[in-house]
Amino acid sequence: MMDVLDVGLRLLAVLAAFLVLPLLVGQTEHKVMAHMQGRVGPMYAGGFHGWAQLVADGVKFAQKEDVVPAGADRRVFQLAPAVALVPYLLVLVAIPFAPGGGVGQVIDAGIFFVLAVLGVGVLGSLMGGWASANKFSLLGGLRTGAQLLAYELPMLLAAASVAMAAGTVSLTGILGAFEWWWVPWQIIGAVVFFTAGLAELQRPPFDAPVADSEIIFGAYTEYTGLRFALFLLAEYAGIVVICALTTVLFLGGWHGPYAEDLGWVWTLLKTAVLAFVVVWLRVTHPRLREDQIQRVAWTALVPLALLQIALTGVVKVVLQS
Repeated sequence: MMDVLDVGLRLLAVLAAFLVLPLLVGQTEHKVMAHMQGRVGPMYAGGFHGWAQLVADGVKFAQKEDVVPAGADRRVFQLAPAVALVPYLLVLVAIPFAPGGGVGQVIDAGIFFVLAVLGVGVLGSLMGGWASANKFSLLGGLRTGAQLLAYELPMLLAAASVAMAAGTVSLTGILGAFEWWWVPWQIIGAVVFFTAGLAELQRPPFDAPVADSEIIFGAYTEYTGLRFALFLLAEYAGIVVICALTTVLFLGGWHGPYAEDLGWVWTLLKTAVLAFVVVWLRVTHPRLREDQIQRVAWTALVPLALLQIALTGVVKVVLQS
């Protein structure tokens, strides 16, 4: 009975984090962009520092009519936002936030699980683009699929480097084997993993499949109201997941001063800093063309990931000799 209760409490905590953290990232993005670009609304809506901007956005989405195009595949069109969102909830269950059981569920093959489930999220965009009966939406969905194929490989190779260093594919096992001197010689893999994660989320400067100012949100062109809001929520949830995974794999996760007592604080703090970097990149970097996005993946990130694996192998051999 106690085991069932413990699992239930862990899953409830993960669900609460899933509902709260993406909204915090969204609110932070409003504020950071408002400061950097002088945007008026997010700074003044509701009075004190624009606290009501997120509430106003939620009310706006709830009031909009849920429109399904006449020629659309209605069932697939309606299911697509959920398919895009749910994989991030499943990944969040497996991410360890604190020592001593600070995770929804310990999975022995944690790296394989999170990377496999992250790849499912692209199906939501493909479903939405195909089912919308809109050629521009279909084009956006196909671009999303091509981008996922290009950036999945460097992400997997970068994660494999950490698994080699730790001697395990368990996320909790990697944190258990973590040493601070890992950070400098795994920095290449960290950059590759984080960059590939941005591309898979279609975040700027890798947002050509969405390109809200050119092709009007790509695969999501025909979506309105709460279904469109779910796609946005999936993006913010993906930011939380990618930043948390980068923290666990490359930055020591819960390790820090007084880690036994404040492990979850260090995990959330590192994740928050990386989330700020994601927002900062959106404000400061122009969008890459589709051909440039593919070139970055195959001519830059893949060779760098292979270099990181070779470096990890050399270091492991030297340590064992």
